[in-house]
Amino acid sequence: MLHIASTRERPSSKSETGHAIPIVQWYESALTGILEISKVLTGPCGLEVMLASVVDLLQSFVQMRLGIVSLFDDDGVPDVTVGAGWSEGTDERYRMRLPQKAIDQIMATDSPLVAENVAVHSGFSAADMGVLGASDDMRVSFIGVPIRIDAKVVGTLTIDRVVGNGSNFRLDCDVRLLTMVANLMGQTVKLHRLLKSDRERLMEGRDGLQKQLSELNYPAQGRKKSQVEGIIGDSPALRGLLEKIAVVAKSNSTVLLRGESGTGKELVAKALHELSPRAKRPFIKLNCAALPETVLESELFGHEKGAFTSAFNSRKGRFELADKGTLFLDEIGEISASFQAKLLRVLQEQEFERVGSNQTIKVDVRVVAATNKNLEDAVARNEFRADLYYRISVVPLLLPPLRERRSDIPLLAVKFLKNFNSENGRTLTFDASAIEVLMNCGFPGNVRELENCVQRTATMAPGLSITTSDFACSQGQCLSAMLWKSRPDEMALQPGPIVPVQAKPGTPQAEAAMSGAVAVPPVGSKQASLAPGGAAFGSGAKISDRERLIAAMERSGWVQARAARLLGLTPRQIGYALRKYSVEIKRF
Repeated sequence: MLHIASTRERPSSKSETGHAIPIVQWYESALTGILEISKVLTGPCGLEVMLASVVDLLQSFVQMRLGIVSLFDDDGVPDVTVGAGWSEGTDERYRMRLPQKAIDQIMATDSPLVAENVAVHSGFSAADMGVLGASDDMRVSFIGVPIRIDAKVVGTLTIDRVVGNGSNFRLDCDVRLLTMVANLMGQTVKLHRLLKSDRERLMEGRDGLQKQLSELNYPAQGRKKSQVEGIIGDSPALRGLLEKIAVVAKSNSTVLLRGESGTGKELVAKALHELSPRAKRPFIKLNCAALPETVLESELFGHEKGAFTSAFNSRKGRFELADKGTLFLDEIGEISASFQAKLLRVLQEQEFERVGSNQTIKVDVRVVAATNKNLEDAVARNEFRADLYYRISVVPLLLPPLRERRSDIPLLAVKFLKNFNSENGRTLTFDASAIEVLMNCGFPGNVRELENCVQRTATMAPGLSITTSDFACSQGQCLSAMLWKSRPDEMALQPGPIVPVQAKPGTPQAEAAMSGAVAVPPVGSKQASLAPGGAAFGSGAKISDRERLIAAMERSGWVQARAARLLGLTPRQIGYALRKYSVEIKRF
């Protein structure tokens, strides 16, 4: 219910001498009032403010002490109470000024209620008289009319006034005026309720449409769902990875993250946890390469008090801390052979003993491992257990290097520069030429190297924007580029684009390429061939054609097109060679 009250008092039905105003003059005043009130009701204000202004204006044409507009909801329950000079939070003060029995009678009978003296009228209870302040010494009159929407009563418009000995009012005229005002109010309330209903219906329709689009998995919606916090980019390679993450995260399978250093393996591991049913459980991480074997065992499995010299208290290991959650083991390819056997048992049985204890502890942990090492080569050299390899490589995910998602470089660079500005109170921006420089860089250190490059350049930039001349590579001072050029063969995975060695015209290799034959030189041949990683083997290299082919495939992640570029051949020649030497292609 909406109640709006006005407490100002002005004479309108009588003159200053107490005599009644002529009826003609009253009608002119009433018509002027109706005109002004209609202007207010068609204004742009909210419903509460609009009705409050009407009551405030009405007291200029009708003698009153208090005027109230009461609106009820569809169930007949009072909703809100406001008054002239209304502000939110003052509702109850005005609600207490309503004669409840009189209001109920108007609503029930759909008829005006007029009382010259409420103290002797049957429509008012003792409580109502107390609310109106009526007594033997104070005579109070009351007029109330219904507010309708069509044929339904939705509220009331009421006024009361104190009657003195010399007062002379025309109650019938006031009732007609209030009835006209109440009819105008009813139309206004109807319009506002229709607009509110239409707005709610439109909102529901919009929400329903968004839900249908989500269920139909439109490309735009699907892309939005695949976004992961901290992973920036929109390249096809990254979108493919994010879609796989969304699928793999729902299971409890062990995941092996493969990729070069700096591609964001820890971010992917965290995303796998946060998108999984284990999201509310712990996410524990450990870098296996950072600890010696004895410390690593204690970190993973925990220890009992006195288990070794510095074990002053019992301590839970990472497996216990990650119970019901996810454990991320980074650089898993660096653990020793002896510790690999211990780790294998935990992964298989999900149980272990603390160091210095015989009590077996059972856990429920999902393991996500990561490495930038070629584990297949390590298994072949007996440096990594084959059974552990198969245990951790249940679901392998290959993270694309930055050179395969170059369209993401501007997005990443802008994000890194924004972080730099926030941390250092700067307002640097990228010049268009600066973005072009970044797009042409190899970044063998991937996203981590790009971030370092942006921070280094932003730190040294003298102006308000970063230009081409601000980059170290433009001045021949990029130490990272020098490092990768001088040590191309020490990366476990490819550090950068491989440029094939072109065979000279007239050589057997060139002729074979022209004819479509396999151009892998025979064992013992004095021709120089390009081994995986870009190292040229001369006639003294003791490596068979089959071994050279397998090494190239492993170096290129078993992608035939990359291996072809590595060996200076065509993809068709690589396919022929794989069939010739019966090399089984590995799938990741």
